[in-house]
Amino acid sequence: MWKSVLVGVCLAVLVLSASARAHHGDAGRYVEDVMTISGTVVELQMTNPHAHIVFDAPDPSGKTVRWQAELGGPQQLIRNFGWNPNTIKPGMKIQFTGRRLKSGAPYINLTERANVVLSETGKEIWRTPNYGEPTPPPSESGTSLNQPATAP
Repeated sequence: MWKSVLVGVCLAVLVLSASARAHHGDAGRYVEDVMTISGTVVELQMTNPHAHIVFDAPDPSGKTVRWQAELGGPQQLIRNFGWNPNTIKPGMKIQFTGRRLKSGAPYINLTERANVVLSETGKEIWRTPNYGEPTPPPSESGTSLNQPATAP
């Protein structure tokens, strides 16, 4: 009996440790150049593994499009930046700077070279350590045919 419990515990530890180490990378998922977009907050989702801000923004034709902005983990936002579920409320006007999905879907990554500014006050409420840094030059193996190379 105790052997089967021990085996079960060992299997559980192996499964949990594997999933804890299996964080995804985003290499090649996002356009390297940053973009800026303004919108109206629908909700803040403080869920693991990444918090998201859902917002509406007009497209070039004026049609409203529902976007998602991906931040770091909720615990990081709470511990390091003092965020809570009420930091960003529905109806707030916000400007986002980050990297868009290459697919063109309405999704922006705010985990590097990004910031978030309250449009009405101009107060910056999120900034990554590398915000404002230039687009990194493409690596030889990662050069994309549809992305223009940037000068060093």
